[in-house]
Amino acid sequence: MELELRHLKTIRAIADAGSLTKAASALGLAQPALSAQLKRIESALGGRLFDRGRHGVQTTALGALVLARAKIVLPAVSELQQDAVRFARTAQETSRFRLGGTHGPLLGGLVDRLVSAHPGVPVTTYTSWSEREIAASVTDGRIDYALIGCCGASRPPDGERLEWREIASDPVFVMLAADHPLAARQEIGLAELSDEAWTDVPGDGCFADCFTAACARAGFTPTSVYETDTASCVHLVQVGRAVGLCRATFPTTAGLVTRPLAGTPLSWRHLLGWHPAARAADSAPAVFEQARAAHAQAAERSESYADWLHGGHGPLAWLPPGSLHPAGAAAFHNAGQRENRHLMNGS
Repeated sequence: MELELRHLKTIRAIADAGSLTKAASALGLAQPALSAQLKRIESALGGRLFDRGRHGVQTTALGALVLARAKIVLPAVSELQQDAVRFARTAQETSRFRLGGTHGPLLGGLVDRLVSAHPGVPVTTYTSWSEREIAASVTDGRIDYALIGCCGASRPPDGERLEWREIASDPVFVMLAADHPLAARQEIGLAELSDEAWTDVPGDGCFADCFTAACARAGFTPTSVYETDTASCVHLVQVGRAVGLCRATFPTTAGLVTRPLAGTPLSWRHLLGWHPAARAADSAPAVFEQARAAHAQAAERSESYADWLHGGHGPLAWLPPGSLHPAGAAAFHNAGQRENRHLMNGS
């Protein structure tokens, strides 16, 4: 009998379960059938892989050797299969841009710029609250590019398989009703909002924990946080039911204002990711530059963020030369270059 991948999976299942009974249940086999299969595998490998006892099974020296190799072979074959499926999905496709993004102002801007720059080339979008879901779709070849956000210095998902570039890093602003007592302020301390209810959009990153930690540093615990869609967040703020957390690029909206938090206790990084072995990698630099330009446009359209930037409070983000005063533009560019080097080097 020649050794097959299913045999290695069987050996790993027995070792993980610690007994033939539990392994048989996990594999959906009768125990006698699993025992017979194990004997055939051991015969093919030339010796016992497990010693059976009253308390289950223990790996022999030969079993430990086989398991060590299986831990290398099985993930490698699984990765090969995923890459082959992804390649098969994209190898025969005509030129197009398949974008996946979390809910935010940059996705629409990137679509607009790509459609303008590449007339006639299909542009499709997919959105999800989950950064991990978007990244997995790129890994599997269902979409070409992931446009997501990460809190602070947290790492993007699937960093071992995908290539990520940082588009920009923005401060997190607060949304207030236009008639809120603090709405006329140019900057608001987080502690000044300690009695407020909060609202923001959901996600599977660390933002909720970072927000709680920032509030703790400011000396309070949020009374309630409503996680909901963007339209509902806006409504809750407009009617005075809550104050909201938002990206600094949040567009100017009737009935509410956005204001920076003093000391910038929270930040948000915009990232573009793609699979380095996919055909989309060839167009990634151009898509990345379009995403940077879309962010710059979104920053200028947000009155409060534009005021914050031109007032010299930055830099936290990238803007093209000429959109800031000279000193601010140079600092912006240098900060963005440093962040990109750190991200690409894994620091």
